[in-house]
Amino acid sequence: MHETTSPALDFELLHYAEEGPVARITLNRPEKRNALSIALSDELIRAIDRVQDSTTVKVLVIDGAGETFCAGDDITEMFTWGDANGVMRRVRLYQGMANALEELDKVTVAAVDGFAVGGGLEITMACDFVVATRRARWGMPEVDVGITPGWGGTTRMARLIGRRMTKEVNLLGALHPAARAVELRLWNRAVPDDGLEGEVDALVEVLLSKNQQAVRQLKFIINKGVEADLYTSQGFEMLSAGLTGAVNGGWQVPDADAGEGVTAFAEKGELWQRRRGLAREFWSSR
Repeated sequence: MHETTSPALDFELLHYAEEGPVARITLNRPEKRNALSIALSDELIRAIDRVQDSTTVKVLVIDGAGETFCAGDDITEMFTWGDANGVMRRVRLYQGMANALEELDKVTVAAVDGFAVGGGLEITMACDFVVATRRARWGMPEVDVGITPGWGGTTRMARLIGRRMTKEVNLLGALHPAARAVELRLWNRAVPDDGLEGEVDALVEVLLSKNQQAVRQLKFIINKGVEADLYTSQGFEMLSAGLTGAVNGGWQVPDADAGEGVTAFAEKGELWQRRRGLAREFWSSR
């Protein structure tokens, strides 16, 4: 077990802890296989917000208590979501949670043991790395409940493993071994059942050894570029390269302001007056 220190946060259904640059969220409803109840989901949203707000956390690890990662949304609560509009509002909330997790400017690692199905699998797909035990099982069994996934089970999955395999996973609803997820490139690694913690710790050590600004930029341009056409995504690469050059010392571009424009605005100085004087009415009345 890791010795951890935590900020003053009040959680009942998950554990949140920070140890230096590493934060850990442990879903803690083992009697319900860590199913995402409304209350647990609300706490998970708050925990993700805490990680986003931190400037000291560099890596987030998400796992589950009781040898189960997460059995998905708590189906027994779904009738309390309300009418069709209420369901849509709840799904939008969960989509926002998954998007926030995916867009964290930290590296995220899902440490999976036992079941990761439905919403649990959707959490893993929003993470940057997924390491699982060989006994872990995954799938999208919503079809047999008569419902459809709401926050990644069709959308993120299709982007990760393609349209055909996403149909197989969702339309059949089977449960698959961890090795299959690795084969499909849905997860990164399947390790011996007693080796999950050690493998995750080793991965975190490697990640923390990197230039963290480069890591943040890489995550950003990969996530954004994969949703764009080639030339647009190459634009992200170019801008990232320029930012890297600036961070590494090459920030003084001869025909840039070096901040003088902002200073002139604040002080209403000569540079600001000249620029605005030239631009304010240019072609505006012709």
